[in-house]
Amino acid sequence: MNSSSVPRRSVLRTLALAAALVGSATPAWDTTAFAAEPETYALTITHLDRTGHRTADYATNVTGISGPGADEAVHPYDASGTTTVRLPRGRYLLDSSLTTGDAGDGTDWIVQPRLDLDRDTTITVDARTTAPVDVRPPDRSAGFLHSAMFVEVTHDGATRMANIINSTPTLRVAHLGPDTEAGSVKQWFDAYWRTETAGYALGQTFTGTRALTGLTRQYSAQELATLQIRGAARPGTTGTASFDLQPTAGPTVGVSETLATPGTATFLVTPQRGTWDVSYAPASGPGAASTRYFANGIAVRAGTTTTHTFDNAVFGPDLTDRTGVERDGDKITVNVPMLADGDSHVPSSPSFDTASTTLYRNGVLVGTQSGAPGRAEFTVPSAPAAYRMTSTVNRKGAAGTATRVTATWTFNSGTTTGPTPTPVSVVRFSPELSPTGAAAANTALRVPVTAQGAAANGHTRSLTVSVSTNGGVSWTRVPVDRGAVTISNPKAGTGVSLCAELTDTDGNTLTQTIIDAYRTR
Repeated sequence: MNSSSVPRRSVLRTLALAAALVGSATPAWDTTAFAAEPETYALTITHLDRTGHRTADYATNVTGISGPGADEAVHPYDASGTTTVRLPRGRYLLDSSLTTGDAGDGTDWIVQPRLDLDRDTTITVDARTTAPVDVRPPDRSAGFLHSAMFVEVTHDGATRMANIINSTPTLRVAHLGPDTEAGSVKQWFDAYWRTETAGYALGQTFTGTRALTGLTRQYSAQELATLQIRGAARPGTTGTASFDLQPTAGPTVGVSETLATPGTATFLVTPQRGTWDVSYAPASGPGAASTRYFANGIAVRAGTTTTHTFDNAVFGPDLTDRTGVERDGDKITVNVPMLADGDSHVPSSPSFDTASTTLYRNGVLVGTQSGAPGRAEFTVPSAPAAYRMTSTVNRKGAAGTATRVTATWTFNSGTTTGPTPTPVSVVRFSPELSPTGAAAANTALRVPVTAQGAAANGHTRSLTVSVSTNGGVSWTRVPVDRGAVTISNPKAGTGVSLCAELTDTDGNTLTQTIIDAYRTR
């Protein structure tokens, strides 16, 4: 197994096994601390290579699952190829990887998910029992990147795991020993390949009573889904972004790649592996703080294309997966992402110059907090009152970068007995733009308009939208028709600003402006 050169996902979902710790303090004589040690049994393991001879080229793990040996984790080895270890009674997971010494020959990985140690036991791990893992994309020109296989075993309420990471496509695997209980063995296999124009992420999952002995699957193009990762670039800039792609569910090793921006990376993925996660780090200039966007749980379907565009306009407030403002007793907490990108991806550390949030209660200033955009916390009196809150973020940049974003909310609130959402809303503008935040000059542009938060799902009483082409000095109202507005774009090189005024069905209001929302070209 050679995993040091394999690009890993940002978070490798594996199970860490804690070794048992023995205390050093001397207990009192009237305790059970000096009870007899649990009875142990000899486990002898012989390792045979592909020619049937004993080999020293192996790595074996024996991991306790249940019984007195539940906390054991040992790695027995002897250069003769036969090794013996004494262990307490219990259920164990054994896995062993054998090699020939030649990396091109690959690895034989043998897994025994059920090893019931209740007497002296001898096991033979035989590489001749393995069968190839041959999972390939439809494009025969694709080059292999790496793969990962994980086995998870559950017994008596405990779960243990074994895995192998591969830098060559020549893995062979086999099950060893008796079957386990129904459904107690779960297995995941992910293989990554690449051509000059696209990558392949081929993942499968299995549940049953045995570990796999071999795995063969030749995918056709019709069985795969296309996932496009588009990286935008701020106006007048280029750079190199990076991204990670991996399945959402189960343990895995994903793939990490770079992307010249503006640009698109294309991956063909297996829908049966479930949903997919992408984390994206845009190019950052000298001295600029790095940030990362996350798109988790991306659903895909065979024969269709799903596209996620990162770091492109229109940047603005977003409440896709949060309440935004919450009251707990007499504390009001604000968490409204003010600079989510056009696909509603929230940056971990958005670039900005200044940001503040101000709260008024019955027209009297409660306070102003500066720092992260859309983040604040205020302590207020318990009695019900009318509140007005304004969050503003300013940042340097060209048109299309959202140089100033402001949202002002009004709502009524009194003390609560626990965390309670406060009725605030935001408006998302979603025009089709180039990957540099631009739209064609002197043409009509349809801009979808969507309410999020308290006003979502038919809870909007009124919504108006206005447009400015002079940085917000003056505004022109445009009608909202079937969830969109149509904007007559001005000449090339002009920044277009957007303003929304909204009232929800309970009378709470929002006034939201985005200066330099997009530009014309």
